[in-house]
Amino acid sequence: MTNYYKALQSVKNEDGNSLHIVENKIEDLPEGDLLIKVQYSSLNYKDAMSATGLPGVTRNYPHTPGIDAVGTIVESTTADYKEGDTVIVTGYDLGMNTSGGFGEYIRIPSAWAIALPANLSARDSMILGTAGLTAGLSVAALESHRGLQNVKAVVSGATGGVGSVAVKLLSKLGVETTAISGKSNQHDFLKALGASEVLSREALQEAVRRPIGKGVWDLGVDVVGGDVLPTLLAGLNPAGAVACSGLVGGTQFEASVLPFILRGVSLLGIDSVEISLLKKKEIWERFASDWSISLDEITKEVTIENLESEIHSILVGGQVGRVLVKI
Repeated sequence: MTNYYKALQSVKNEDGNSLHIVENKIEDLPEGDLLIKVQYSSLNYKDAMSATGLPGVTRNYPHTPGIDAVGTIVESTTADYKEGDTVIVTGYDLGMNTSGGFGEYIRIPSAWAIALPANLSARDSMILGTAGLTAGLSVAALESHRGLQNVKAVVSGATGGVGSVAVKLLSKLGVETTAISGKSNQHDFLKALGASEVLSREALQEAVRRPIGKGVWDLGVDVVGGDVLPTLLAGLNPAGAVACSGLVGGTQFEASVLPFILRGVSLLGIDSVEISLLKKKEIWERFASDWSISLDEITKEVTIENLESEIHSILVGGQVGRVLVKI
């Protein structure tokens, strides 16, 4: 095994952060039970924040982003895994302040790893990535809350990573789904995913009166936050729920208690970073079985050499579907 590996590195300087392809020493990776040769990663909004030095994700630079990784174990100091095992790593501190999946190797604690399910390929696991995991957690939370039979759902930010997977998954499960998107040129894309209706953000605000309007949907997946979340809450039927996981529209929102006390609606928070390995394993196993979906048609595959343009695209809301990173 070589002592060096290739990685995308973000370097902070006076003019902001710049990205470079570098050769790092494997021995300089942080301590951990598992040394993993990465096969694939994926691009998430948090990766773009880390790569460009936006506050709230990464404290110290130079740094290799990448909050997702799947790969083969080449060194193990724990009985839980052996050399040659393929594992998925998402969340915890990977790619935030621990060198991440945009490099050929990572070293992590074994408590961050999940064995790749038998019926899920390494490539497909990273087409899903944290975005797919988050969508899956959202759907699972809604399923537990009131079931998915004979319901109508709404998904905000529907062309992005979490949103597009949520639309595809809900459609597979037979849920009539309205997709909300600010991209007027992506209606055909969303219909192809299975959306029964596509609304612009402006049309959403016109369709639902706040603080409480006519009930339209039973369930919602919100990845936007900001002004969209209270509108979705106002448009829920009695006993409805919204699973919230995103903040691209802002971290603050103003809502009334009326939907909560007059219709008994619920707001379900979704965390895909610090949840237990058991819960993560449950979602990955479902994607390998009854939730199996093909996302090839909405996936763009890139290498770390041409990742920079995709990083800037996702920051300005230009990403559609998923970006798979082949390492």
